[in-house]
Amino acid sequence: MNLSSFKSYWQKYGTVVILVFMILIIGSLSPKYFLTSENLTQIVLQSSVTILIAIGEFFAILIAGIDLSVGSIIALTGLVTAKLLLTHMPILLAILLGGILLGMLLGIINGALTNLTGLHPFIITLSTQAIFRGVTLILSDARPVYGLPNGFIASVGGWIWKIPIPAIIALSFAGFMSFVTQKTKAGRNLYAIGGNKNAAWYNGIPVKSHILLAFVISGIASGIAGVVMVSRLGAAEPLAGVGFETYAIASAIIGGTSFFGGVGKISGVVVGGLIIGVINNGLNILNVPTFYQQIVMGILIIASVFLDHLVSRKK
Repeated sequence: MNLSSFKSYWQKYGTVVILVFMILIIGSLSPKYFLTSENLTQIVLQSSVTILIAIGEFFAILIAGIDLSVGSIIALTGLVTAKLLLTHMPILLAILLGGILLGMLLGIINGALTNLTGLHPFIITLSTQAIFRGVTLILSDARPVYGLPNGFIASVGGWIWKIPIPAIIALSFAGFMSFVTQKTKAGRNLYAIGGNKNAAWYNGIPVKSHILLAFVISGIASGIAGVVMVSRLGAAEPLAGVGFETYAIASAIIGGTSFFGGVGKISGVVVGGLIIGVINNGLNILNVPTFYQQIVMGILIIASVFLDHLVSRKK
């Protein structure tokens, strides 16, 4: 098989092959506990937050940028949503204001700062990561917020029959964003900007407004993830989401999103998030210490970016 054929097959099936390979390997090591319907459902549930933030990260990477603030946005939106709920605000309104609209506002801040300063999103989101986390700690006095309404926990973090609601939320959001990328002009423009920003500008694409759009989507995705996490934990933790940017980036890159921009699919990102979930769940079942999981994650990111560079770029 020549390089061109391998590239084509890898882009279509590579992520799924990795997922199946991981399931087979971990399943063979612990078939009694890992390969049960209950545990596989738990993996999907645990992966819901990762999938949501990875979808947001996908848009930031698609334009050849990055968003390092997703974990801090999770914490801040989750905290504000929890505080609004404690004022007896209706559940849907609290989710809309504290999760979605606040996430959108934080995304606007990231995008606007990127456009106004001309700095790389790495610098901007590294800074806002610290700012958003600091605001979260100030608002919470570094203490968790608990005592949330049972209706909120059941309606967002509960189950419909045997299907976890967080998984339904994550997959529904993924389906909508997949439609946006494949069927809308804005989605196609984002790919064009990631492929060649200057060429996109010369072709009349408003680059700055689309950069803003990418970070708005990332902020909304992280805001929804913050609401889902609070509903699952039953409390808002000020340190929630620490290190989650690693999971988001890993899911997007492992899912076939090019770190150089302009290449990737939402479906691949979803599978990438499931791969992260399988790895974390499997290593926990095998009683592997948590810090080894970080090593595995780092290796996967390096391997995925290197493979992308090897097969997707002309020498």
